[in-house]
Amino acid sequence: MQVENEKQIKSKKADRYAVGFFICCIMMFGGIYVQINTVILRYLEMELKSPFTTSFGTMKRRPVLLVEVIDEHGVRGWGEGVAFAAPWYTEETIETMWHMLEAFLIPLLFQAPVHHPDELLERFSIVRRNYMAKAALEGAVWDLFAKRHHIPLHVALGGEKKEVEVGVSIGIQPITDLLKRMEQALIEGYRRVKIKIKPGWDVDVVRAVRHHFPDVPLMVDANCAYSLRDIARLQALDDYELLMIEQPLAVDDIVDHAKLQAKLKTPICLDESICSYEDAKRAIELKSCRVINIKIGRVGGLTEAKRIHDLCQQHHLPVWCGGMLEGGVGRAHSIALATLPYFSFPSDTAASANYWERDFITPEVTVRDGRIFVRHEFGIGYEVDVTEVEKRTVRLKICKRSRG
Repeated sequence: MQVENEKQIKSKKADRYAVGFFICCIMMFGGIYVQINTVILRYLEMELKSPFTTSFGTMKRRPVLLVEVIDEHGVRGWGEGVAFAAPWYTEETIETMWHMLEAFLIPLLFQAPVHHPDELLERFSIVRRNYMAKAALEGAVWDLFAKRHHIPLHVALGGEKKEVEVGVSIGIQPITDLLKRMEQALIEGYRRVKIKIKPGWDVDVVRAVRHHFPDVPLMVDANCAYSLRDIARLQALDDYELLMIEQPLAVDDIVDHAKLQAKLKTPICLDESICSYEDAKRAIELKSCRVINIKIGRVGGLTEAKRIHDLCQQHHLPVWCGGMLEGGVGRAHSIALATLPYFSFPSDTAASANYWERDFITPEVTVRDGRIFVRHEFGIGYEVDVTEVEKRTVRLKICKRSRG
């Protein structure tokens, strides 16, 4: 029976890759290419329902860079730039994204038609890093391509899940408020809870949470707040059956993460340290972590995110899809990515209503019984509510391809 099961598993994998290859061939060689003639940049100001606090600060408002691409047939695709107002997560900000898009990436996109969005990884490689700017533009092209081929984005990516399990991320706040928010999240059906920690706000908090919620799948996120001097404090978290500790050390501490992981029972998940396929490869070789968080913006787009997913699958290293307090477009892209088969933990893609009084997509992203049911409309599966977008737009730039 075991042999038969293994054969069935291999057959299922072969079928999946065959379908993916067939779709890829159609998209690359099926005669459809896209010439982007117009790119519209919009700077939106979004008000969070409640302040969100991490180890590096508190956010009350969320800037969003919305990218709209329009091809020669008038088909539109949407992408979202997820950098913050200040460079506290990565070196990028919403202003640097705007500049890199306007001055460099959009001109590169205009240079030639696109046969498949995967091509943009190489085309944009002349620009160093600036991954969130690249992801915003590439994501819009992915959406447009899926629409031109009359398929949902998750199908274009090779995803196979019909629903995506989701968790919720809760910022630093007084213990009583944290426990109330957790209770509400569990009532709403979220499958996993992540709480932010920092030195001095860690072991006691986790102990209190575990006292009230002993069986809840729980993880913590440090956002680079610790160093190897804190090993004893981090080892103390081993007593609380955490799913993982996310990014305990600094962004470039791949080697130190390996040293720390060797001393912890709890899996380390790398987030900020993984900005590319090469970063993931190094982390795997050094045994710096046992889980990787894939965020589309942080790694430069859906194409690179797929490559990292496939690499981790080859090495049997679990992955999950992280969140960036995205607006609706970014959230829709993350849902599509999370349908890939090796995403192993609930994603950070909470419902729109978790953060916004009103999102700028219709319908809004909703969660039922801890799951988001994947939509099957072409492209990202959601319509952009232009009226809501215009209400929040504080800056707009229309870039057109030269006909000369």
